[in-house]
Amino acid sequence: MKINSTELQNNFGKYLMLAANEDIIITRNGREIATLSAVKKEVGGPEAGLVQEKAAEYSYGGRKATYEEFLKLTENSEERYEYIDGEIYLLASPRTRHQVALTELFVMFYNWFQGQKCAPFVAPYDITLKRSPENINVVQPDIMVICDLEEKLNDRDYYMGTPTLVVEILSETTRRMDLIKKLDLYMACGVEEYWIVNPLNQEVTVYLFKDNDVSDSRTFRKADRVESFIFPGLTAETAKIFR
Repeated sequence: MKINSTELQNNFGKYLMLAANEDIIITRNGREIATLSAVKKEVGGPEAGLVQEKAAEYSYGGRKATYEEFLKLTENSEERYEYIDGEIYLLASPRTRHQVALTELFVMFYNWFQGQKCAPFVAPYDITLKRSPENINVVQPDIMVICDLEEKLNDRDYYMGTPTLVVEILSETTRRMDLIKKLDLYMACGVEEYWIVNPLNQEVTVYLFKDNDVSDSRTFRKADRVESFIFPGLTAETAKIFR
């Protein structure tokens, strides 16, 4: 994934952890200037990486699959799945603090967007994002704000556009996915703003995307009021999100 140098300076600890799983390319003024990578072990030694985490229960077998195979698997299933960069992921049932944060945030969003063109939706709700015509992804963000619903509904009543704002609430099993793969996917596919809500350390980080890069970001803690970049006046009290 790519980040600018200002984002690295403001959140160095987080990107040090993420570099254990994926190279972090640092840019300045749009130019690539450095790469943050994990230290590799000797051949035959333990698994490489600065930080080790137990395998997430998020992955569905860790195998590649075609988009058609994903559609066949999910057609009549009661389970919740996501399909990202050719891999299928089974979504585990969320825990209580996840649902508390989800409920509080959705109520705040629902009340604020009343009477406006844009509207918030809550999972489970499939969002189809295309990196390219061949690279089709399907995700279920916890909350998404959609501003072009009527124009982008297909004849089966599925939304086929790109949400303007997306919220993901981290858990132990999804945080690497939300912090790395989904951040990159949303940034590449036209999402304008991404909220990462972390009940584990009671923080909310808001990313503003522009031209397939992180244009700005802010992290809010428990005593703060979260503020949107693109919707002036849209705020959320962190004390209520993490009550």
